[in-house]
Amino acid sequence: MAIQEYKRAYIWQLPVRIFHWANAISITVLIVTGLLIAHPPGIISNGEASTQFWFGYIRKIHFMSAYVMVTVLIMRVYWAFVGNKYASWKVFVPFDKEGLASVWHTLKYDIFLQNEKEYDYKKSIFVGHNDIAALSYLVMFIMAFVMIFTGFGLYAKNATWFFPKLFAWVPEFLGGDMNTRLIHHITMWGFILFSLVHVYLVFFHDWLEGRGESSAMVSGYKFVRAERAKNTQKKEPVKEPIKQN
Repeated sequence: MAIQEYKRAYIWQLPVRIFHWANAISITVLIVTGLLIAHPPGIISNGEASTQFWFGYIRKIHFMSAYVMVTVLIMRVYWAFVGNKYASWKVFVPFDKEGLASVWHTLKYDIFLQNEKEYDYKKSIFVGHNDIAALSYLVMFIMAFVMIFTGFGLYAKNATWFFPKLFAWVPEFLGGDMNTRLIHHITMWGFILFSLVHVYLVFFHDWLEGRGESSAMVSGYKFVRAERAKNTQKKEPVKEPIKQN
């Protein structure tokens, strides 16, 4: 195999990285607290029930995490219009012929692990998101809005702030609190499934390609083939290229 030169390229801007980790933490806390709210464990205590407020704290943490999720989601939508090409909203709509072909290619060779007859790194290795990741993030954004509408809809009756009250119409629209809660719960499992697949693919690409896939969401930098590095938008001092077989 020919020796390839790689250069360190700035891909993920700081707002994208902040969104990623804040969203990941808030979703994790929302899932854990949501499961506790759905199936509260019995706690044996000698104290009076009126002095026990642990379930109230769980709900409070759940709502606080929801506000974090909403805040960073608004920030990410804004950055989709002002960020670099890897953060742009355009990457999340791979519905042209080339994008759909790429989605099928990634499904076959990344998820179902089929062998390619002819390897083409431009189809197999993406500088930013591959098309199936972009499509899955679009689905995740839709699920996030479902969670926000149903979650704040359920919270609206007890809320004192105006924002949750904006969603007071949602339970009635969906046919009652039970249906709203069911949709909210099912969507949570969608997030769990997405998270498992996302973590698997990140480590899979990091192991297979060795381009800093995992660390890139901390530093913002990936290692990109020299001929592709010039297309990244942030200029930086050229460092010694890394050669890889």
